[in-house]
Amino acid sequence: MSLLAVLKRMGYIDLTQHGFRSTFREWAGEATDYQREVIEHALAHQLADKAEAAYQRGTLWPKRVALMDDWTGYSTANS
Repeated sequence: MSLLAVLKRMGYIDLTQHGFRSTFREWAGEATDYQREVIEHALAHQLADKAEAAYQRGTLWPKRVALMDDWTGYSTANS
């Protein structure tokens, strides 16, 4: 089931998954020191620069895990 379907099923008809993604992107870019490449990888964005994409073959997995751990702490701080 997609995130959008879950939101609709929960009654949040005015929300979209894009709002979650843009909130994450803004937080990661403004409030953290993570490299842009790590943030874009976490969002599954393709690199626009084809030369850069050809040489960036790693997954940045450990850095992405750390980023998502920090996001979890931030987004659940008042829960």
